[in-house]
Amino acid sequence: MFGRRKRVRSTTVDTLVGRRSELFGDLRFTGGLHVDGTVKGNVVADEGTESFLNLSEHGTIEGEVRVPNVILDGTVIGDVYARSHIELASNARVSGNVYYALIEMAMGAEVNGNLVRWSEDGEPEPGLAAGDPELRFGSGS
Repeated sequence: MFGRRKRVRSTTVDTLVGRRSELFGDLRFTGGLHVDGTVKGNVVADEGTESFLNLSEHGTIEGEVRVPNVILDGTVIGDVYARSHIELASNARVSGNVYYALIEMAMGAEVNGNLVRWSEDGEPEPGLAAGDPELRFGSGS
């Protein structure tokens, strides 16, 4: 309603990385991906798809994530690029920058990097970095 984007939720999991699994190398997929284990490499959805990544609270990705629709409740060590939608649940921990079009962030989620909003034309919008003095409370001009 009122300009909100429609959320795309994958109802099927096409690819599963189980809780006791550890994958070394890049993972390229289409459709739904659920990660309970560890991926040490980049996770990339095929271009032009509305693919979906769900990283559980037990899951870890050590690499770059490039997936249009993302729900994170685990740990990512690397940058995250969510072209459509990203949800950071309460156990989400990201050590890297998060690039997003639409973001939801629960209390307790943590991003150690910058949040960068992508504009309609696919370019990052200019903004302030986390350490910029303009973001400090109580600093007036």
